Amino acid sequence: MRHKGKSVSFDTMVKFFMHTYNIPTKKDVDKLMNKLNQIEKLLKSTGGNAKRGRQVSIKSNRDKTVKGRSGSTAVNRVFEVIKEFKEGAGLPDIKEKTGFDEKKVRNIIYRLNKNGVIKRRSRGVYVAT
Repeated sequence: MRHKGKSVSFDTMVKFFMHTYNIPTKKDVDKLMNKLNQIEKLLKSTGGNAKRGRQVSIKSNRDKTVKGRSGSTAVNRVFEVIKEFKEGAGLPDIKEKTGFDEKKVRNIIYRLNKNGVIKRRSRGVYVAT
């Protein structure tokens, strides 16, 4: 037995299928495009330098500073300790002066060495360049 009544419109049928099968609508795509535009504006306003790593800047051959998020970062503290030792600072010296654990000191030394701010004089001994 057939029911007589309103027939289902084509638009209603399309909306039902789009909703059932999770197909994005024009409105969904427009929202996504707006969010992408916001992200692009944010990246442009930061100059595209939204990196997490630290950079090293050299003021002169003698006086090097390490850029960080604030004036007294862990990297700067380790660098200052290494500068204090003219003959080179070892890992135990740096750990004692800074109070940092070994893993943190090793990671900071790796970054400073990679950026050319310090040099490895001998095994476990580092000097400021």
